[in-house]
This record gives sequence, C-alpha cells and structure tokens, in this order.
Amino acid sequence: MGFFDFLTEDIAIDLGTANTLIIHNDKVVIDSPSVVARDRTTGKIIAIGKKADLMQGKTHENIRTIRPLKDGVIADFEASEQMIKEFIKCIPSIKKRFFAPSLRMVICIPSGITEVEKRAVRDSAEHMNAKEIYLIHEPMAAAIGIGIDIMQPKGNMIIDIGGGTTEIAVIALGGIVCDKSVKVAGDVFTNDIAYYMRTQHNLYVGERTAEKVKIQIGAATEDLEVPPEDMLVQGRDLLSGKPKQVQVSYREIAKALDKSILRIEDAVMETLSKTPPELAADIYNTGIYMAGGGSMLRGLDKRLSRKTDLPVYVAEDPLRAVVRGTGTALKNIEKYKIVLMK
Repeated sequence: MGFFDFLTEDIAIDLGTANTLIIHNDKVVIDSPSVVARDRTTGKIIAIGKKADLMQGKTHENIRTIRPLKDGVIADFEASEQMIKEFIKCIPSIKKRFFAPSLRMVICIPSGITEVEKRAVRDSAEHMNAKEIYLIHEPMAAAIGIGIDIMQPKGNMIIDIGGGTTEIAVIALGGIVCDKSVKVAGDVFTNDIAYYMRTQHNLYVGERTAEKVKIQIGAATEDLEVPPEDMLVQGRDLLSGKPKQVQVSYREIAKALDKSILRIEDAVMETLSKTPPELAADIYNTGIYMAGGGSMLRGLDKRLSRKTDLPVYVAEDPLRAVVRGTGTALKNIEKYKIVLMK
C-alpha cells in the first residue's frame, strides 16, 4: 500500500455491444445501454446510455445515435471514449471527488479480438486517466462470475452470448484451452426478427421494436413448456405505407431465429470436437455453463442440451455474470494474475 493509494479508484468494466456495466467497490454502479447521441452540427454529445437509447430510430437529421461498439470491439473510437468517460463520471463516489482520481481498471474483451482492437481498448482507457490497465477474456470473466474455480486442473465449458459475439471456450488451469468466437448473438437475433416481420407480414419495424419482440416472445424452439402469449407488434405497412399492427406468436419467432441458432450450435460442436479427451471427460460430468443476455432466450438451453447430449446450465444472473467475474478478478489481482493481460 503506497501513500497515494487512496487517490486511486478500482473499477471493472464490461464493455458490451449492447450494454456497458461498471463495478466499483463490489457493486454494479453503472448498467446502461452502449448508445451515444450526438448533435451533428456541433459534434457535442447530448445523451448517453438509457437516454440515448430512447432516441434510437426517432431522431431528426441534426441528431445521430451511435452504438460505438460493434461485435464486442470498439468501432467508433471517439464516441466510445466519451461514453466511458461519462459513465465513469456518473459513479457516485467519483462524482463527489474534488479532482479526478487515477484509475486501476480491468476491462473484459472478446476472445477472438485482434491486437489492433486490443490496442484501441487500451488507448481509450489510457485517455481516461487509468494508470494500471488489465484485460481479461470474456469467457474467463464469465467463468469466474458464475463461480467456477478456474485454477483447477479440470475442464469447464462456457458459452457467453452477448450482443455482438458468442464466445465459446473450454477453460482449465486458469487458461483457455480451445475457443471459438462467432459474430452471431443478440444483435443478429434482433435483425432476424425485423427481417422476418418484413418478409412474412409486410411490416416494417425498427430495431427497438424487434428487440422488444425478442425479449417478450423470443424462443429458440417451438416446443416450450411455458409458452409466452402472442404479442401485438406495431410498425409501418410496406404495401400501403400506413401504420399497422399484427399479432405474432413465439413459434414464428423460433422459426425466424432458427438459422442463427444453428450457427451457434455448429460453433459449440466444433469447439467440443477440438477439446482434448481428458477435458471432454470433465465436461461430460460438469455440463455446459451459459452466460450473457442471449442465454435468456427461451428454450435455448434445452436446444443446446439436445444437440450436445450434455446438461446445460444458465447462470443465475446471466446479464451480470461477466462483469461480476471482472470485478472478482480486480479484487484478487494477485490470484488471477495469470488470466489478466497487462
């Protein structure tokens, strides 16, 4: 402990395509959509997070909403930097500070990330007054967050379905033995639903409506034990141009999402086929763990279980499993040194 340690704040960030979560002092202090609204004429940021999310699809020509992260990595450097800065300023205990503290950060990144993309994450953290920056792979953070002891000589399989990417990894001895990262996740599901509404119902719906449909009646299989009720969806009629409403059932959504879920299944099977036999034996006994918002899709765990003939367990708070794991790694930096990249 140095004399200036009280000037440093520890924060753990899960930079997600859909949501950004920040943990500070073991509490999730920020949990908001990764969206920025910018004024085109002045270039100033007018809203971030929930406020900007409400503007999506409803802006006029002077306001532009941006999602600075795409497929789990930074796509718009400037917007993402301003977004993280604003989020950090909103942390209650940092807000009260007279001057900005220096930060020690742990940020999680997708496992399929390139060196250039890593550099972008690192650079934007450095601009944030971070003096120590550690990176951790998402599946690793998810495993820690679920409560798996990753240091054991025992294989565990994690599937983390986020907004931009699905990360599949087999973890043992604090390292990733084999992994696969596919760009099929929550955003692709949303686009599938919007496309289905256009082609089957001649109804043009925006991203936010498609997202709502996914959350309310989204399903991965047509045989659910507790099926959700049909939903009324409003949009624009493509033929007449008038606003109209149609009724949609979960079975239709399961059909719409089928192709994308097949791609996730294939990626899981591919990862299993690359797993060393001793670890495969462990996975047979422990099953597969799922985290991330996409794992909340109804019937997805059953469908993957059917495909792999293994039990599939969804983490208890799948949306926050990754950021929790990142927070745990930050608290015990010495213990998790081998999984953190400085």
